[in-house]
Amino acid sequence: MNDLSPTLSRKIRSSVEAATYPWPRPLVFTNGVFDVLHRGHVTYLAAARELGAALLVAVNSDVSARLQGKGPDRPLNRESDRLIVLAALESVSFVMLFDEKTPCELLSRCRPDLYVKGGDYDMETLEETRLMRSWGGRSLAIPFVTGYSTTTLVERIRGA
Repeated sequence: MNDLSPTLSRKIRSSVEAATYPWPRPLVFTNGVFDVLHRGHVTYLAAARELGAALLVAVNSDVSARLQGKGPDRPLNRESDRLIVLAALESVSFVMLFDEKTPCELLSRCRPDLYVKGGDYDMETLEETRLMRSWGGRSLAIPFVTGYSTTTLVERIRGA
């Protein structure tokens, strides 16, 4: 990723830095595959960013994305490309990859103030919510933008 502008390079953080980077506070944390960026994603990310001083987006690596069961050919876009596209968004302060099925390891290292997901998640059932509460953090579901999903978009492109 040597071809990146300094602005994009500053936004991409290594998971190794998670525990030591001086994150702006309050820090909002979210995660996802973000395979094919669409209106639902950018609306959600803009709303998440408004909840704190900075938004850290943890992106499922290619290996981690395959653990999500979205299909053998997903993700369509490589992890490095997904990182760069997200880093280019004004609402996104920082991005980093994670290899596990859940971002719990990163959450425990970053200790954000707020963990957010889209409204299609039941926050009370997530391991991430229990972890956030262990240090006094909060979890919040941001209202889902109906009609937008990468899976639906991919099916439409394929003519399904």
